[in-house]
Amino acid sequence: MLRPRIIPSLLVHDNGLVKTVNFKNPKYVGDPINAVKIFNEKAVDELAVFDIDATVLGKEPNYSLIERLASQSMMPLCYGGGVKTVEQAQRIFSLGIEKIALSSAVLQNPNLITEISDRVGAQSVIVVLDVKKKLLGGYEVYTHNGKKGTGINPFKFVEEAQKLGAGEIVINSIDRDGQMKGYDLDLIDKVREKITLPMTVLGGAGSLNDIEKIIDRHGVIGVAAGSLFVFKGPYKAVLINYPTQLEKNKIFKINQ
Repeated sequence: MLRPRIIPSLLVHDNGLVKTVNFKNPKYVGDPINAVKIFNEKAVDELAVFDIDATVLGKEPNYSLIERLASQSMMPLCYGGGVKTVEQAQRIFSLGIEKIALSSAVLQNPNLITEISDRVGAQSVIVVLDVKKKLLGGYEVYTHNGKKGTGINPFKFVEEAQKLGAGEIVINSIDRDGQMKGYDLDLIDKVREKITLPMTVLGGAGSLNDIEKIIDRHGVIGVAAGSLFVFKGPYKAVLINYPTQLEKNKIFKINQ
């Protein structure tokens, strides 16, 4: 039975774990392998790791890091960063990753979604769209850590991605990244209207109430967060955390 998922989102920069605000000024917050071990103990639903250097620097995925992450992870693990070919995707899956996140490459070549889905199964292919509001209204998809506008309408592209065989869509709000002031509900609502695929939202969570609001609004949905699960308190002390089972039961309205 499908159910909502609460997903920590980790960003890797220079092989370290970082957190950004509006995709800028990465702040070092620890070792990604250590973070995976801590999240194991907290029995998270799923973990997403994004290498924010690979595409910008034109590098191959860091297979050594991916292998170490996968070997330590006891939960479903999604990896994204630098994947441009079917062969790269297959190699990553062979290292123990359950889901692969595609972004820049499929914006340039949408048929890559179909090629990878046909080879590894649609359920493992995740399309990630980093989205920013336009000055005169509407939204646009960006790449290269929010630096390059593509002119692509996210609502049209998610429909295309669904037709081409994507297994899930991740919508990441650049405007809300690291702000911890709540998700962009209008953006989420509009994407949800366009697709029937599993969907995960990212960007803006400042409290468990923000997560609960999304689940109340959309039911079975993935709700991801970065800052919420690596910072604690008003001064943002670095502390890996995750909802307890009791807190999750409240969010999911179990035994209420």
